[in-house]
Amino acid sequence: MKVLRRFAMPYKGYMIGAVLANMLSAVLNVFSFMSIMPMLNMLFGMDTAAYEYQPWQWDGLKDIAVNNLYYYTSLLIGSFGRQTALLLIGLFLVVTTFLKTFCYFISSAVMVPLRTGIVRDIRIMVYDKVLHLPLAFVTDERRGDIIARMSGDVTEVETSVTSSLDMLIKNPILIIFYFATLIFISWQLTLFTLLVIPLLGWIMGAIGRKLKAKSLYAQSKWSETMSQLDEMLGGLRIIKAFIAEDKMIARFRRVSNEFRDATNRVAIRQASAHPVSEFLGTCIIVIVLWFGGTLIFSDHSPIDAPTFIFYMVILYSVINPLKELSKASYAIPKGLASMERIDKILKAENPIKEPEHPAQIGGLENKIEFRNVHFTYSNNPQEVIHGIDLCVERGKTIALVGQSGSGKSTLVDLLPRYHDVTAGQILIGGTDVRQLRLHDLRSLIGNVNQEAILFNDTFFNNIAFGVEDATMEQVVEAAKIANAHEFIMQSEQGYDTFVGDRGCRLSGGQRQRISIARAILKNPPILILDEATSALDTESERLVHEALERLMKSRTTIAIAHRLSTIKNADEIFVMHEGRIVEHGTHEQLIELGGYYKHLNDMQQL
Repeated sequence: MKVLRRFAMPYKGYMIGAVLANMLSAVLNVFSFMSIMPMLNMLFGMDTAAYEYQPWQWDGLKDIAVNNLYYYTSLLIGSFGRQTALLLIGLFLVVTTFLKTFCYFISSAVMVPLRTGIVRDIRIMVYDKVLHLPLAFVTDERRGDIIARMSGDVTEVETSVTSSLDMLIKNPILIIFYFATLIFISWQLTLFTLLVIPLLGWIMGAIGRKLKAKSLYAQSKWSETMSQLDEMLGGLRIIKAFIAEDKMIARFRRVSNEFRDATNRVAIRQASAHPVSEFLGTCIIVIVLWFGGTLIFSDHSPIDAPTFIFYMVILYSVINPLKELSKASYAIPKGLASMERIDKILKAENPIKEPEHPAQIGGLENKIEFRNVHFTYSNNPQEVIHGIDLCVERGKTIALVGQSGSGKSTLVDLLPRYHDVTAGQILIGGTDVRQLRLHDLRSLIGNVNQEAILFNDTFFNNIAFGVEDATMEQVVEAAKIANAHEFIMQSEQGYDTFVGDRGCRLSGGQRQRISIARAILKNPPILILDEATSALDTESERLVHEALERLMKSRTTIAIAHRLSTIKNADEIFVMHEGRIVEHGTHEQLIELGGYYKHLNDMQQL
């Protein structure tokens, strides 16, 4: 079980405890049955022979053990009488059963931290992996599918694989001890039994071979269900605006029915495990009973009737662990199907590598350079950035303009290494960004995006996000600079007020000013503004512009803008078209040039 080796090693102490407890439980179970048989035989007059104590030795151990058990039983009956001896036998059985069940409880109890720990570890590992994978992975995958893998698939691993750990540890131990006892009683009868039992495993395996594939299909339908739910919640406003409720319900009903049908097929196949194993177990008991009876009826039987009864008791005891193992053989493939889906995340290669010997950088000392930068997305062979060369001097503001799809945001995303360049270099102060630790690189950069991303937390925590040990005074000062302090103080609990999911309790301008306050508090030397005001009304845009002007002072700024009026004062404007820089200069220079920039400017004047 590779899954268990990968995740169970930190909990090997729990597994050792479970093994020891199960071994003790098996020994007590076998010994209790073994000791009762001679007692009952003598107690009810089935055996009237006289027995004497024999010293213990390996040679003839079986006969010595049986003789001494009968010897101690005869002493018990002779000392206390049949009625008291029967009571003592009952008390002995109670004590051994209590010890056996207590050991069984201990073995199950120590497995609980192991099961829950493995599930917790997997969930944290998936979360950690998603956080560290490049943006391209998340954009290529559906969010609902990722959520389904972290919720449904991890839960399936818990219910199918880790819950089977107890059976996988306990049952092999019981089977080994029980079969050792069976061989000890009669090797001839046990050899016949071993020839019959593999039939049980072959039939159960034939039934469960397709379970993993069916489970994989069912989990993919669960992911599709979660994806549609995520789309519905994210696009609820559009759905209502276009009166598309019935269409979305029909889509969801279709995938829900497909998920239900797939789940039914898996559940029905899994439900067949118990009745089939029960039936086959009974068949084995009947076959062994017939063969053992023929041995007893023969003239030179290697086994007597009381011993055969004890043999059948132990054989019946071994059937239950075999049935539980057959259940595990069904549950585990189902969980492994989910583990494959989880592994798609855990084993995803991260192309953004940390340098082995990172360069040290304290800040932006002179300039940012893009040297012959090319970029191609891994899932699309068409190049989107074609040999970009530009330079941003320290303390200057440059702007990137152009139509949607011209590569502006992609180019800017290469600076903090959300993606790595396919060819060329990006340098900060003469150092290639690929030679810097990601933490050091991204600590130099502050972002204010078109969509202000806020978390369902307080104003204080959203502004202080990513800044360790920020004080209330620092947060308030940042909010004042960002023109956010006034509306924060008008909320119910001031800076302790929750902003709602993705800041849903705030207007667009308020969300943007909170994100600006966050950038102000971080105080980065490099600032990236990606359409920071494009979605705002006039009044909100004015307030945000004031905040941005304060934020941009003494910082090196790269601004992306559709509205050319917002970047007229930039030190230099670069015009992009289809992944190339086609013009650059100040606003006035580009207007005089009468090229692509003037065309964009004239269109916005209409």
